[in-house]
Amino acid sequence: MDEDQFKERTKQLGLRVIKLVDALPPSRTADIIGRQVLRSATSVGANYRAACRGHSEAAMIAKLDIVLEEADETIFWLEMIQGSGLVSADRLGKLTAEAGEIVAMTVASLRTLRARTKRS
Repeated sequence: MDEDQFKERTKQLGLRVIKLVDALPPSRTADIIGRQVLRSATSVGANYRAACRGHSEAAMIAKLDIVLEEADETIFWLEMIQGSGLVSADRLGKLTAEAGEIVAMTVASLRTLRARTKRS
């Protein structure tokens, strides 16, 4: 997968979470958890774009670490939404899986970059 495709996937994750949050039932719990998942999911794409603009491999690694953290946090909040009964597991399955794939691809990229940095 190339950089532009991954940018699009991370952006789509954020957009899908925006729609999810808009569809949550009105409650204090949904509002609080919704804000959290919205922040983390939209941060994934924003930080990936920043990583692509990194001026050095160290800067790129630092931003990708944030992408990884935010994608993992997104999974946590999606699990909280499901566990609290706000949305069914069926509705969240593909979204959670996509966030998991983003985590896996980010981990792989970080391993590659770190290995390349050590060789230099």
